[in-house]
Amino acid sequence: MKRPFFAVLGGMGSLATESYVRLVNQATHAHRDQEFLDYVVFNDASVPDRTEFILGRSDEDPFPVIADDIEKATAMGASFIVLTCNTAHYFYDRFQALTDVPILHMPRGAVRRMSRLYPAGEYRRVGFMGTEGSRASGVYRKAVEEAGYEFVEPDESMQHRVDYLIYHDVKGTGELNQERYKAAIDTMLDYYRCDTVILGCTELSVLNEAFPMPDKPIIDAQAILVDDTVARAKALRG
Repeated sequence: MKRPFFAVLGGMGSLATESYVRLVNQATHAHRDQEFLDYVVFNDASVPDRTEFILGRSDEDPFPVIADDIEKATAMGASFIVLTCNTAHYFYDRFQALTDVPILHMPRGAVRRMSRLYPAGEYRRVGFMGTEGSRASGVYRKAVEEAGYEFVEPDESMQHRVDYLIYHDVKGTGELNQERYKAAIDTMLDYYRCDTVILGCTELSVLNEAFPMPDKPIIDAQAILVDDTVARAKALRG
């Protein structure tokens, strides 16, 4: 009998998808080929920009493209689906309505982990770093506030710095800048007086993989999604 597999909806962007897959393979701790997890990756780079659509700056709707991938993953028999783009969770409820296959919810998973590591009673102010689309959509604000935290988002000047990390350094040039990344984290913790910071964009997770700062209270949504993916996939094996 063929083992269960999961589907990864990626390509938004491709470097972040590559990072996610690499981390899943590492977290599996396999020692031979047969111990790795079974999965199918949709590296669908044709998905229109989620932020531009959410903010009304583009009429190219990403929903039908991702919905097509979900329908294909369902038809293939995937046991669960992983949506690796934080911003695309703006459409989560509509995506889940398309299929009986569970779709992992990255923002909710990140907040669940944060609640265990950094309880709201001690770590009240949660800073958010992500795309303008994720910020405008409120997907993280809702999850954070429902868990009892105060949600802190950057002003326009700080958002511009975050956007530069996402669109110039990771998506644009691929030249990751440690100083810019560290300075942005420190600004959220010090200037904005945040008790912890959520990285709610997979491009920021790429930076965090390259330049980890375990001494700082950072919640990396993609890293947590990796853990949740591996745990669910291994449980399906029995």
